[in-house]
Amino acid sequence: VVLGGFLSLLGPRVVERYRNRILNIHPALLPAFGGKGMYGLHVHEAVLESGVKWTGATVHFINENYDDGPILLQKPVPVRQDDTPESLQARVMAEGERILLPEAVRLIARGRVRIEGNKIWIDEETESE
Repeated sequence: VVLGGFLSLLGPRVVERYRNRILNIHPALLPAFGGKGMYGLHVHEAVLESGVKWTGATVHFINENYDDGPILLQKPVPVRQDDTPESLQARVMAEGERILLPEAVRLIARGRVRIEGNKIWIDEETESE
């Protein structure tokens, strides 16, 4: 299941039944700038206010907490001096989210993702892929 920016916690029965089979994407490099209330422009406003030089996107499996599940993929995106929350959001989406989410689905569909606890391993690509 791909939530793709779903903004609510799923119930514990759903999470347990589909553990490590539900993906979400977050517009920052988790664990930074994640958690309840950190969505949309709120994330990018916090990034700019903090003064960090890099932000990005994270694809992660969900668990019972906001933005806390095992991280599958991340892609950094530079923060520019002239960024606004809107310009940063657009760049993170174009350079991060739109690249990572299809790649994550491909990796899972090809059986290349192994999860051990909170760690994820991506198996090497075979020549048939």
